[in-house]
Amino acid sequence: MLKRILAISFIYICTAAAWFILAGTTLVRTNVQDDYLAERVGQLWGTAQVQKAPSVCLNGPASTLRTKNMKTECIPLEASDISVDLDLEHRKKGLLWYSTYRVSFRGKYTIKNTTAEKRPLYISFAFPVENAIYDNFHFAVGDRDIEDINIESGAINTSVVLEPGNSERITISYNSQGMNDWSYDFGAYVNRARNFSLTIDTDFDDIDFPADSVSPTGKEKTADGWRLTWKYDNLLTGVKISALMPQKLNPGPWVSKVTAAAPVSLFLFFFLLFILTTIRKVKIHPMNYFFSGAAFFAFHLLLAYLADHISIHVAFWLCSAVSITLVVSYMRLVVDKRFAFVEVGLCQAIYLVFFSYTFFFTGFTGLAITILCIATLFAVMQFTGKVDWDDVFRKKRAKAMPPRSADDKGSS
Repeated sequence: MLKRILAISFIYICTAAAWFILAGTTLVRTNVQDDYLAERVGQLWGTAQVQKAPSVCLNGPASTLRTKNMKTECIPLEASDISVDLDLEHRKKGLLWYSTYRVSFRGKYTIKNTTAEKRPLYISFAFPVENAIYDNFHFAVGDRDIEDINIESGAINTSVVLEPGNSERITISYNSQGMNDWSYDFGAYVNRARNFSLTIDTDFDDIDFPADSVSPTGKEKTADGWRLTWKYDNLLTGVKISALMPQKLNPGPWVSKVTAAAPVSLFLFFFLLFILTTIRKVKIHPMNYFFSGAAFFAFHLLLAYLADHISIHVAFWLCSAVSITLVVSYMRLVVDKRFAFVEVGLCQAIYLVFFSYTFFFTGFTGLAITILCIATLFAVMQFTGKVDWDDVFRKKRAKAMPPRSADDKGSS
């Protein structure tokens, strides 16, 4: 019995080592791909966009003054009315999904000459990202469209001459695309926003906001997603307004987690199989455990490379069917059909398929595994509560001892 336990333990340790190697390999593949593919997706589609509020200065365009290391004399915007549409479009590269989006931006800004004399106000509007595309761009001062646009250092610069106390409306709109998150930045340090209104319409439900951002003042469910609003009369803030795109389940990190936890599922399977075969006096050789463990490993090995090419959910069920077929078809030859399909098949469905499926429920995996372990312990305790373990191990030792011959009995 002791040799049998040691042999099964050795097989378990070797299989667990193989799983850790596979989990590390999958994680390295994912990280290497992410470094390369994220850059490619960013080049082809666009990166995270941060739209800065326009600056209005009295002594020249802010972007030009910063380039010349000159001090700027800026005044706050009188009013801001902004609308943004975010359309999500996930893109898969290798083992990873990327949350890309299309953005439609329209901003109406009111500027006011707060000085006591007629003078030009210099307006600077910086684009969110330099290496991006901006389609259907429109820039207007009042009712006059500005066709001759002066762009310096990634920003549009223009000026408007206003009488003291007079105001003018600036309209800017464009269509672009980005990845992961979109933000509106009021500027460096603490800035003032008067009569500010920002509305974001999404075509997705799972909306989230970074920890260092301003929460919306209003949230309304729409047919396609959400309408989020930020409205302030006189706001002082040093943080941004940001919206995170929902992340799709990434196959690479998910497979790595499932593979790293696989030794727990195999331990529970081996433990229950050992108890069942010992109590029911079913003869299972350690080599039978080896092939069963190899079939468990086949599930994760196939999943690690199949997830590159098809949906992770389809790959999961296909790999589950392959692994269960390997074990059940093998154990029916070792023992019998009933034992293979009922005891072994049911145990593998629970400790491989259900155990791995809990990783789809983010935040509940640990609880689900804990409940499964406790349920297994309860079942084994109830099943073996009246077993005389001394008798079980004594019978095993008796079978291992050779029968005594007649000469031996006579000499004794």
